[in-house]
Amino acid sequence: MKTLRMLASGFAMLLILGLVNFYIGYHGWLLVHEWFSGASSVLFWTLFLLVAFAYVVGMIPWPTIMKPLARFFKVIGSYYLACMEFAIIMLPLADLLYVLLGWMGVDRTHYVSEAGGTLLILLVVFLVWGSINAWSTVVRTHPIPIDKSIGTSTPLTIAVASDLHLGNIVGNRHLKKMVAQMNAMKPDVILLAGDVLDDSIEPFIRNSMSEQLKQLKARHGVYAVLGNHEYYGGSIKEYTDLMSSIGIKVLQDEVEEVAGTYIVGRKDKTAETMEAGGRLSVNSLLNGLDLTRPVIMMDHQPTGFDVAAQEGVDILLSGHTHRGQIAPNHWITKRLFELDWGYLRKDKLHVVVSSGYGTWGPPIRLASRSEIIKLEVVLEGTKQYSEEAVSTKTVLI
Repeated sequence: MKTLRMLASGFAMLLILGLVNFYIGYHGWLLVHEWFSGASSVLFWTLFLLVAFAYVVGMIPWPTIMKPLARFFKVIGSYYLACMEFAIIMLPLADLLYVLLGWMGVDRTHYVSEAGGTLLILLVVFLVWGSINAWSTVVRTHPIPIDKSIGTSTPLTIAVASDLHLGNIVGNRHLKKMVAQMNAMKPDVILLAGDVLDDSIEPFIRNSMSEQLKQLKARHGVYAVLGNHEYYGGSIKEYTDLMSSIGIKVLQDEVEEVAGTYIVGRKDKTAETMEAGGRLSVNSLLNGLDLTRPVIMMDHQPTGFDVAAQEGVDILLSGHTHRGQIAPNHWITKRLFELDWGYLRKDKLHVVVSSGYGTWGPPIRLASRSEIIKLEVVLEGTKQYSEEAVSTKTVLI
């Protein structure tokens, strides 16, 4: 029954995708036919469908010899996803304007050419602007006051990045910039709040991206958690082993004691459906900890704020939403999550949700930016940094 439901859902999605792309393709053909009257409809539809479904084609597990072509299709398909969203919003508006002009008795002889040309110009502006937002990173600083003390090394500077989506599109060039910006903060701790990978681990290994991540430097270490895309890729053990080999601990329902502070790393919510044991509750993770010390928790998907606040978590760090990545998707994420981006204070809990460093699908952002978070955690009894070593140990697995 479960398999049938999955097949039915997959078929429904393909049907909707097919209808949407037929609508877009039909308008594209009207413009091509208007500008090039002798164009072949067969050639147009063949090329259009190839581009429209390029991302799906690129996801197919092709043999090794076909991998470069598959990567090319995935990149083309990624950009088309942005074009498709643009078309879904703009084409109905163009059709509505066409109808209104007809009711008003306005001559529409050249409407297809004029409207099509205008939309293409707007599409180019959208892609250029969106690319700038995706590749030019901003650093957002959040001062976080906590009524707890660790006695040494305060305030704490914590650098946070989520949703790197390292793969065929977000690669070493963008990653290198992130490493430089984080290291420039001279952080006490670096936290990677999930979706370091963009599904497949293959481009991460092929392009030796771990060598770039290895350059991250923090006084008390670098820690990460899993996101939903690590689960989708299905190479969690290989990924966590590789991260461990470069000194980055991937916390899977684990707690690390770091400089008198607890770093709590939850498994992603996806584990509840993709792992037999699911994931531990916040209560189970915090059981036995000294809650007079600061508790910083990473949970990739921004949910369960009330529970975290009740259990004594001081700072909750999440990502996942990308703030919709491309407007007006942020209107949707804003309604799906209590906080889809930014900062929220809930009782004594400080919640910070990042819009992410990389991108999923098209490297385009509109109404969102690539960002790195800088937390300045100010504790009671602030003292100067101590040069003495502070031990780090696993206290709960």
